[in-house]
Amino acid sequence: STLTSQRALSRFLLRISQSPIVPRPNPDVGAIILSGTGSHFCAGIDLNALTSLSQGVQSSDRGRSAERLRREIKVMQGAITAIEGCRKPVIAAVHGACIGGGIDIITACDMRYCTADAFFSVKEVDVAITADLGTLQRLPGIVGQGNAMELALTGRKFTGSEAKELGLVSRVFACKDTMDEGVRAIAEEIAAKSPLAVTGTKAVLLRSRNLTLDQGLDYVATWNSGMLLSDDLMEAIKSQKQKKKPSFAKL
Repeated sequence: STLTSQRALSRFLLRISQSPIVPRPNPDVGAIILSGTGSHFCAGIDLNALTSLSQGVQSSDRGRSAERLRREIKVMQGAITAIEGCRKPVIAAVHGACIGGGIDIITACDMRYCTADAFFSVKEVDVAITADLGTLQRLPGIVGQGNAMELALTGRKFTGSEAKELGLVSRVFACKDTMDEGVRAIAEEIAAKSPLAVTGTKAVLLRSRNLTLDQGLDYVATWNSGMLLSDDLMEAIKSQKQKKKPSFAKL
């Protein structure tokens, strides 16, 4: 998938929000790369769209206006959460700007990479908005509470190398072509693994964020009691013994 550089987030959210929150499973897809076309990954939400949204929820009754706005926010939140809810791994490949809603998007992804010229900003505070599409909920778990607080309150721009130091991205590539090639290789490597193991790993990691250690261990024990003894396990064992590349059925 790609995000265009201008008004990207507005169109992306509209398209996703009009689709089912959990996309229909596609057995031919092993991993998803989310990248941008043009000069930037995502230049943030279109301010004109915010004006239109504000006008669209207006009512003579302040309470009804607030309820309509809340519904609109929840729809957009659902669009971002749909990325996280995809059972296949979603990889963000960032070049150029990743501003505001772009941070919402990439923090909902499972893995993140960027180019050396990439820059980031949790920009909402500078346009008098409390970020409400997931950054304030997901970013602290990625970069730490203190770092997330500083980035969100200042709205300052930070570079790809700092994003790597913070743990927001896993690797910084020299240029977009190199990144596209490298991220595609990573996606292909993941897609070649057992789809049961890949989807299970993602599901357990996401679930464990909100569980205690004991609860997380109990959850994965229950998960594996239903998923461990599979054709994929037999294929992996056989391939190891025969020293050949395994071939797993689609999921």
